[in-house]
Amino acid sequence: KEVIKDAKHVVVFDTAFHQTMDKEHYLYALPSEWYEKYHVRRYGAHGTSHKYISEFMTKEYNTSKLIVCHIGSGASISAIKDGKCIDTSMGFTPNAGLIMGTRCGDIDASIIPYIMREANLSNDDINNIINKESGMLALSGVSDMRDVRKGINNGDEKCITAMNMYIDRIVTYIAKYYFELEGCDAIVFTAGVGENGPEEREAILEKLAFLGVKINKEINNEVAGYRSLREGKITTDDSTIDAYVIPTDEEVVIARDTFNLI
Repeated sequence: KEVIKDAKHVVVFDTAFHQTMDKEHYLYALPSEWYEKYHVRRYGAHGTSHKYISEFMTKEYNTSKLIVCHIGSGASISAIKDGKCIDTSMGFTPNAGLIMGTRCGDIDASIIPYIMREANLSNDDINNIINKESGMLALSGVSDMRDVRKGINNGDEKCITAMNMYIDRIVTYIAKYYFELEGCDAIVFTAGVGENGPEEREAILEKLAFLGVKINKEINNEVAGYRSLREGKITTDDSTIDAYVIPTDEEVVIARDTFNLI
C-alpha cells in the first residue's frame, strides 16, 4: 500500500466455497449462544481446491453431483451438487473429519479434557498435539504417505494399521455423502495422495464395490503426477459411478476470483 497506493488487495478465503451449506450441515449440537456469540460452526477448508475441481468437472464432463476427495497431508472430502457445496468433512478448524498426516481428525471430544487433566497438559499443549503430533504420525511414526507405504511394503504392522484406518475414514465419508447426494455422477481424487497414490485409490474404490464401483487397475496404476498420464477416469465403463484423478489448481482459482472481484 505504501509503494503502490492504488493497488487493490483481494483476500480469497479457503472457507468461502463451503458457505452454501445448509444449517443442518454447518451447525453443531451445542448451545446456540456458542454459534450466535462466538461463531462456532463448521467452516470447512480446501475450498479453493474443491471449487476448482467442481468447475473443471462441470465444464469437461458435465457432472452435477460430485464427491471430491482432496487427500494429502491435510485432507477433506466435499459433497457438491450443481456447483455448490452441500457438506464437507472439515469443521470449525481443519482438524476435523479425515485422519491426516499430523492431524487426528474426528475424535470423541471428551478425550481432550480427560487427557489434559491426566497428563497435566495446557490448552496450547493439547492443541499442538492434536494438530502436529497425531494422525498418521502418531499411528505409524511417519507423516509422509510415501514413508507409510514403504513401511507397509516392509511389513510394518503400525503402518498397515494406520493405512487401514486412513482408508476406512475416507470410505466412510464417501459413503455418507453418496447417500446425502442421493447418488453421484463421479468421485474425484485430487491433491498429493489423491493424485499420486494409486495404491490408496485402489484400496478406497475396492471398498466401494458394494455401490457397484469397478476400478480399472491398469489405468489407475498409470495415473500419477510424476508420470506422463496425470489425469483421467480410473473406473471401468460398466462402473455405476465414475472415478477420476484430476490435478487441482488452487492458484488459478485465486487468480480468477481476483480478476472477477476487481
